[in-house]
Amino acid sequence: MILASASICPGCKGHLRFDKTGGVPVPKAAWRVEGSFTAERPDGAMEYCILVSVRNELNEEIARHVVNVGTVQGDERRTFTLTIETADAEK
Repeated sequence: MILASASICPGCKGHLRFDKTGGVPVPKAAWRVEGSFTAERPDGAMEYCILVSVRNELNEEIARHVVNVGTVQGDERRTFTLTIETADAEK
């Protein structure tokens, strides 16, 4: 599902449509965090699961998605970035 206000797909960054003024609005990054991890032992492997959950004001989980699962070996590293983008909703 694509947001009604989106001119660019947040997943693939493809253009969906142009806004009323002919330009392409840029969403605002309201929050962003980046982190990385490596295997705990240089001679071992570690499994990982990247999970995103969304909660409402009552702390009820309204969405839960596994983004990626995998393993890292010894000296491998994985870096992740989580960004929340916002835009004014069309009325």
